[in-house]
Amino acid sequence: MRKVIIRDRRKIAPFNEPARDLRIMNKPLWLFQRDVLAPFCSHELVVDTLEEIPQDHDETLAYRDNLYFDAPFVEAFVSKARSLGKACRVAFALDDKAIVAHALPLQGDIRREGNVFVGNMFYFPRGPEPLVRPLVIDTQAREIGYYHIPTYMAYNQGDLTFQVPLRAFLSIENWVHLFVANSPFGIFADGARFEHGATRPSNLLSLFFRALLERKQFLSSSAAVRVGRHTYIDPNAVIEGPTYIGDHCTIGNGVVITNCVIGNNVNIMEGSQLMLSVVSDGCYLPFRAALFMTTLMENSMVAQNACLQMCVVGRDSFIGAGTTFTDFNLIPRQIKVFHRGRLEPVGLPVIGGCVGHHCRVGAGLVVYPGRSIESDSIVFAQDGRNVISHNFRYEDSQHFHLSGAELHERQYPREEGGGIDEQRADPDR
Repeated sequence: MRKVIIRDRRKIAPFNEPARDLRIMNKPLWLFQRDVLAPFCSHELVVDTLEEIPQDHDETLAYRDNLYFDAPFVEAFVSKARSLGKACRVAFALDDKAIVAHALPLQGDIRREGNVFVGNMFYFPRGPEPLVRPLVIDTQAREIGYYHIPTYMAYNQGDLTFQVPLRAFLSIENWVHLFVANSPFGIFADGARFEHGATRPSNLLSLFFRALLERKQFLSSSAAVRVGRHTYIDPNAVIEGPTYIGDHCTIGNGVVITNCVIGNNVNIMEGSQLMLSVVSDGCYLPFRAALFMTTLMENSMVAQNACLQMCVVGRDSFIGAGTTFTDFNLIPRQIKVFHRGRLEPVGLPVIGGCVGHHCRVGAGLVVYPGRSIESDSIVFAQDGRNVISHNFRYEDSQHFHLSGAELHERQYPREEGGGIDEQRADPDR
């Protein structure tokens, strides 16, 4: 079968890159798509619009390159489409909880047509056809709560739960979708499938004997924790699966890792704690760093005592010691993010922040929920102000308006003084 990739050239803020180049589950999206489709497609064609597909008779799967979909979803769609034997496009029921709760906010490519939602993935058994039928795929969503919270945190905002699909599909048009793709639709979905498979008696028995043989707790056995080559794990580290750790990694003393994806050449030092997070290739976490439902793209660093909750950090970025990204709005109102020129509700009762590529974020900062820092920015405390309460643009960066001497003087003052840029961003951002 031929796959046709329809380009989406829109750039995702604050990374200023198309979605296809951003990392999901420690892979660029285009590579993740290629690997998922490898069992079904033998060759590919890249076009700008659906109308550019050649008018031939080849079996074709066409999709926009900003889509995230996993292997179970593609298997279900291709199987049903082939059995139907007619041109069709992916569709979802109006009451599909995963789509309604997490895929619809902040996007426009999954839209309602009649009594279904349709997305930009198409199947043509004999080349392009003008008549395309919606083919409904059930994402098999499961409601999962990620921690017990006091009732006031969910007041007028709904329960703090995720609708986790066993078959994931998402259109990535905002940085929040990267969070959804990596955590609820990525790691959480892997965990849900693992749990679903473990309920089968044969699988449960196999997992039990594996844990017994290795003298490990059930979720810490090699059936749940997969470790690459030449990786050192301190005996005092605690790792629970399903977790995937790459090659040439170092996991230090007292580290706690729960249900994560760790790439190659990653160093996680003493006392760090990671839960439901993706740490991409080449990242470094010194002692006592904490990540919760957070994605780090390649070659980034989170310094000691920093705390990132429900965040996305771009490649080659640095987060200073003691910096905290908060995820809960103390004021009882919706969290909003900047999307296509205006503020829009994020669709979640809690969400962290986002840092672009090649950023330097100083020590001791506090970042409000839903805020973003644009790529190539430098942010540090100044004049006793250490709170990031607005979106931070590159133009607001300390080094944008200053000469080298002035920047050096502010970073290394001759007398007492020191510290954050006065936020010049639009207060409505």
